[in-house]
Amino acid sequence: MTKNYNSIGKLVATFGVKGEMVLQHHLGKKSSLKGLEAIFVEEKKDELLPYFIQETRIKNDEELFVKLEGFDTKEACKKLLQKQVWLLEEDFHKYAGKSAPISLLGFHIINEGADLGEILEVIEQPHQLLCRIDLNGKEALIPIHEGSLQKIDKKKKQVLVELPDGLLDIFM
Repeated sequence: MTKNYNSIGKLVATFGVKGEMVLQHHLGKKSSLKGLEAIFVEEKKDELLPYFIQETRIKNDEELFVKLEGFDTKEACKKLLQKQVWLLEEDFHKYAGKSAPISLLGFHIINEGADLGEILEVIEQPHQLLCRIDLNGKEALIPIHEGSLQKIDKKKKQVLVELPDGLLDIFM
């Protein structure tokens, strides 16, 4: 995916009969995306299309109701269900919680002084985060948890880790 966009979640359900959908997000805080004009939906792999927001309202900490222009029925919404939702990078930084795991997107993972690569995706799991990076041309999932995390340097945009011996060998 291009560096100008960040994924925030996906459209998981329709709501009511007037074209509202439920957006499940990973912004790390309650948000109505107030002031945001458009979201981008990945209808086909690596193809983001803009959709203009008519109205949003908070459902809970991780979900909001969204009404998009041109979607006035439950049936019309079905084509967007289970699709990833993206924001422009500058919008993403306005709406993502500073301490939310998703705010690590774009940071670099540093293991014992070596830059392993930029975090392309953050996958939240019950006891750890998995950070997807491109390691020497191969996709690698790096676990971040109490045992491996040393420091998060927000100024330098770095996640300093001490990974177990042999972990990186499986990606070489």
